[in-house]
Amino acid sequence: MNYTDIYGEALDDFYHDRFNDELILYTNDQDQETMPVDLFFRDSNELPDQELIALALCDGKVLDVGAGAGSHALYLQEQQMDVTALEISEKACEVMKQRGVRKVIHQDIFSYAGEKFDTILFLMNGIGLAETIDGLIKLFDHCRTLLNPGGQLLFDTSDINYYYESEELAKPEHYYGEIRFQYEYKGKKGKPFGWLYIDQEELIKIGHKLGWVVQILDEDDHYQYLVRMELRETF
Repeated sequence: MNYTDIYGEALDDFYHDRFNDELILYTNDQDQETMPVDLFFRDSNELPDQELIALALCDGKVLDVGAGAGSHALYLQEQQMDVTALEISEKACEVMKQRGVRKVIHQDIFSYAGEKFDTILFLMNGIGLAETIDGLIKLFDHCRTLLNPGGQLLFDTSDINYYYESEELAKPEHYYGEIRFQYEYKGKKGKPFGWLYIDQEELIKIGHKLGWVVQILDEDDHYQYLVRMELRETF
């Protein structure tokens, strides 16, 4: 099947005032919800506290992974920071350039092997692109190759264990935070993709095993938390 860039098409239409439909997100092939596209175009006074904390902690050269429509990259540019936006959606990259993001790279983080950075940023649960626990291990190992000495990862994620507190929904046999998503826009469906939500205990265990120092910086009332990671010098 020839899938199109559904996510990027929705962002492009929204930016050019052509958005007249809904961006639908299917979860695990059954549940669906409407994704608010304006969420990807927030300005600084609309960003949640955890994202603002992460942005304030950015240091040196920054790689904004899964940059979307570029809201975080634009914020950092306004702070006179050297930021590069990395995004797998070609149309989203075009939107970012039109919005004024100066450094945009259209590429998958797993295949990116360019310059090194002091901060790698994954916001709006950006590490979810790892898809699985095994993918997260691969992602952390790859990030190691992209960081300067003393560099850091900053990201937010969520523990979705509360989904399964009801007896109506049984936990899957695989790790419960490994979810399948699919976008639909204007009657067209995009390629299904995996997404990862991870609990703090599992994250810390993986991070320590791979030689990272893991700091939980903030938690909210909706099971979302903010993380900073840096490599142990002796690892």
